[in-house]
Amino acid sequence: MKLRFAAQTLLERIRHLASPANSRPPLPLPREVWASGVNRALRTFGQVDAAVGILRACGLSPHGDRPKNWDLLIALGLILERTSPADPILEMGSPAYTKFLPALARYGYRDLQGIDLVWRAPEQRGVIRFSPMNLTATAFPDQSFAAIACLSVVEHGVDIEAYLREAARLLRPGGLLVTSTDFWCQPIDTSGLAAYGAPVRIFTGADLADWLGLAEKVGLFPTGPLDLTCDERVVTWKRLDLHYTFATLALERRD
Repeated sequence: MKLRFAAQTLLERIRHLASPANSRPPLPLPREVWASGVNRALRTFGQVDAAVGILRACGLSPHGDRPKNWDLLIALGLILERTSPADPILEMGSPAYTKFLPALARYGYRDLQGIDLVWRAPEQRGVIRFSPMNLTATAFPDQSFAAIACLSVVEHGVDIEAYLREAARLLRPGGLLVTSTDFWCQPIDTSGLAAYGAPVRIFTGADLADWLGLAEKVGLFPTGPLDLTCDERVVTWKRLDLHYTFATLALERRD
């Protein structure tokens, strides 16, 4: 009896997933919501709640780490607005549990690449190709991508100058680089703290200003003015008892 019930439940689940309602493309992301976070710091818990609600309303799977849905929504909104489904897109720092590339696949994107050192060998999952690569020295040819996203990665020991140089090399003219990172307006003492094999770092406004100087040297320029005003400490790293927020930076390649 239990086996029959389990089989019926599984069959109902398969039918549900195959139903027309579940095969529909996601809804458009509301521009007035995601655009307000471009080149900004995450300021309130309410912004996180709004991002989660929008992703769910669009039929997309939210990130399990709730604050990360804020920069996920911004990256998706920017890239959906500035590219088309035929354009090649790269995610730098893309583990198996990424939400960004699967979301783009739901919107019909067909040329999606994800790189991360956690992969032992290249792996194809639908239209997404995952590969083991260092994001500061990839194997892709010049001008391979229309857009690159790197979400909550660069704070983990990444050489920012090398990262920006490699991203500029990989982007086509007019291409977009979306970066998010741990951030707070004033310096937070992280001396002696390490995670993922690198010292912990929470960037400041002065740090991001330095990024812009490095970016300009390789032909990358912000898509708009920065507003890095801080408000609520929305992000908590419980293991290290650190409290801060996120910031996003959107750069475009210009010749």
